[in-house]
Amino acid sequence: MKNFLLLLVSLIFIQKIQAQPVYEFRGVWVASVVNIDWPSSKGLSNEQQKAEFIQLLNMHQRNGMNTIIVQIRPTADALFPSPYEPWSEYLTGKQGVAPKPLYDPLEFMINETHKRGMEFHAWINPYRAVFNNATSSVASSHITKTHPNWFVTYNNQKIFNPGLPEVRNYVTQIVQDIVARYDIDAIHMDDYFYPYPDKHNNDFHDRRAYAKYGNDLSKADWRRSNCDSIIKQLHEAIRAIKPYVKFGISPFGVWRNKSKDSTGSDSKAGITNYDDLYADILLWLKEGWIDYVTPQLYWERGHKLCDYDTLLDWWNKYTYDKHLYIGHGIYRAGTTAGWKNKNELPEQIQLLRKYTTTQGSIYFSSKSFENNPNGWSDSLRNNYYAYAALPPPMPWLDSLTPASPAVEKAGKYDFFVTTNDTDNIKGFAVFSLNANDEPYLENARIEQYIVLGNPNKIDAKPWLQNNRRVFVSTVSRGNNFSEWVELK
Repeated sequence: MKNFLLLLVSLIFIQKIQAQPVYEFRGVWVASVVNIDWPSSKGLSNEQQKAEFIQLLNMHQRNGMNTIIVQIRPTADALFPSPYEPWSEYLTGKQGVAPKPLYDPLEFMINETHKRGMEFHAWINPYRAVFNNATSSVASSHITKTHPNWFVTYNNQKIFNPGLPEVRNYVTQIVQDIVARYDIDAIHMDDYFYPYPDKHNNDFHDRRAYAKYGNDLSKADWRRSNCDSIIKQLHEAIRAIKPYVKFGISPFGVWRNKSKDSTGSDSKAGITNYDDLYADILLWLKEGWIDYVTPQLYWERGHKLCDYDTLLDWWNKYTYDKHLYIGHGIYRAGTTAGWKNKNELPEQIQLLRKYTTTQGSIYFSSKSFENNPNGWSDSLRNNYYAYAALPPPMPWLDSLTPASPAVEKAGKYDFFVTTNDTDNIKGFAVFSLNANDEPYLENARIEQYIVLGNPNKIDAKPWLQNNRRVFVSTVSRGNNFSEWVELK
């Protein structure tokens, strides 16, 4: 009887794993501001920084992640050699001081990420320029020193004034430089547009810009128009340089409350994107200016004001055929009664997978995974992300089917795979299916993802000996699969 129960538990576990999607976005935010995630502290040696990042990547790869979102521009500074902005204090301890000996952390991070078959999304904060006016290191070359009239002092920070065209042009120039020089997969921006209202509800002092550029709009509409303008401008700039580079936004989790707008969600958020941050996310999706949205749904299921289930359902109604990834607040593990519930994150994942219009998840933030909060790292690694998945393709960017791989049998179970299209192909996916299943994605699971290299060898013994059919496909930069070639 005991053996029967063990077998039954094993079969149930296997069934759960087999239900995983082949395409699913699985990302992690890596914050550099005030050394939240990486580097762990200021002034580490180059080798310490590299070792920490490799350890971070390996942890997330074990947990089944396929995308890393790294904050490379936290405060109008740079974690890379920029011709426009100084080196970040979060690297060397003092803004404007380069690593010694000189190296390019961004190039290093991209290479290490891609070597593991993961995507690298370059995360920038568009408008924050000084994190703390009292304590932040600010170089003499910093933009707040060279163009002080571009900034508003607010809540002990310096913020770019989004109402100035020269500000929008400057931020666009920064993004153009990053996209042109680096092999990134996406530009990513978070929820900081106009700043969150301070506790005293003081006004953001942009009266002069409004008087000059307001064009008879209400101030709120004018501010939203300013945010619309930079998103459209960035979209066009990215497309002009590298049309395959994605553009994603991670907004605050509530667009607008239903009490203010019948289109809004049944929530009671004290702050909303539309009314307080002046970010009309739905317009950006509708116009196709962004490729994905990741609302920060950091509340638990059943939250009295902002229920996870309610907001998940709402966002799924307004994707406008763009990608929706859910932002999970794993950092909240253990902080409240709801977040002490070990089923909270698993249930969030189970629920989002029921929506065909949700394509995955991003977790805030990297450091939270180090201590396996509520056992969730184990849950991802052993169950929900036990099999590999690729970020879903975006047909509006790339809908081409790549050429199938050439396969050479090297032994009873060993195969070499190659491709001539080394410019477009980034790797090979090895699928397995039950012996009687038709070779369709819904029947398959990815057993192995191989980054393009030499040699590209597959040992199919574990699956063929287990009476499974095995196939291999090329994977394009846009994450499209070729027609499959069976290994037998």
